[in-house]
Amino acid sequence: MRAIWKGAVSFGLVSIGVKLYSATEEKDIRFHQVHREDGGRIRYKRTCQVCGEEVTYDDIAKGYDLGGGEMVILTDEDFADLPLTTSHAIDVLEFVPAEQVDPILYNKAYFLEPEGAATKPYVLLRDALADSERVAIVKVALRQREQLATLRVREGVLLLNTMLWPDEVRTPDFGFLDEDLKVRPPELAMASSLIDSMAGEFQPDAFTDDYRAALQEVIDAKVEGREVVQPEEEEAAPAAAVDLMAALKASVERARAARGEEPSGGAGEPTPISAARSAQKAAKKAAKAPAKKAPAKKTAKKAEPAKKTAAKKTAEKKAAKAPAKKAGEKKAAPRKTA
Repeated sequence: MRAIWKGAVSFGLVSIGVKLYSATEEKDIRFHQVHREDGGRIRYKRTCQVCGEEVTYDDIAKGYDLGGGEMVILTDEDFADLPLTTSHAIDVLEFVPAEQVDPILYNKAYFLEPEGAATKPYVLLRDALADSERVAIVKVALRQREQLATLRVREGVLLLNTMLWPDEVRTPDFGFLDEDLKVRPPELAMASSLIDSMAGEFQPDAFTDDYRAALQEVIDAKVEGREVVQPEEEEAAPAAAVDLMAALKASVERARAARGEEPSGGAGEPTPISAARSAQKAAKKAAKAPAKKAPAKKTAKKAEPAKKTAAKKTAEKKAAKAPAKKAGEKKAAPRKTA
């Protein structure tokens, strides 16, 4: 890491020399704007809107728009006389409980490293801060701007968190806040049950940026000349529930099932998930029902021999009568001769 700032933490009459390092880094994949035809980089020129000439950085000043086309121009000399604290000091103002600092105020984080012979007072402040279970509220000037910040301990290192000023946090102004919406106690109890069923210990490493990984895969495939494989689509989010209670119950059951826990419904009132499972079982049984007609075919097959036996007996009777008639015919023949 490269130090981006050097200064001192002013802790009472103690001064601790420190170096400032950015504690975070963005992992977003960045692209350049290029010409589609030949891949050439796109460059932008800084031109004056009035005279049309290209302007260098040395000729650029800061302008404040007054509205109505009027502009006031500020130079470096104007900024030099501002009552800005020294750009190389971190002044500790007070120590407060960490829970009193609203997380929405936090902006960017920096590591502080002791410089030179400041290691011992650095460690002293670090250990005292950790024992007090408080954070230090400080003021620091970074990039020509005075900022409010906190000092706290993280993994044995002092961490500086710059903060937004209170007037930089917007006040929510939404219509539903004025509506008289009441939540029923059973719904609140079921929502609390859902929270309990999804409770866990936060482990940041368990979460990944799937979009960035897929995008990197696309880039790697382009480089290697491979076919780009379409990533699997995630399961679509369920539509907005009409029955809030049913949705809460279903969510609780799904969360418990994901943990391998038994459904809480037991033999009581069926939940939407248990009802759906029962319906699926009934459907499977109904699908198997036609197979029960198979024994009827066997019965029919068994009945066939009986029919064949009756047919044989009938044939035998006919056969027995047939010879008798023939015998009668032979006796009648001599009579005709006489």
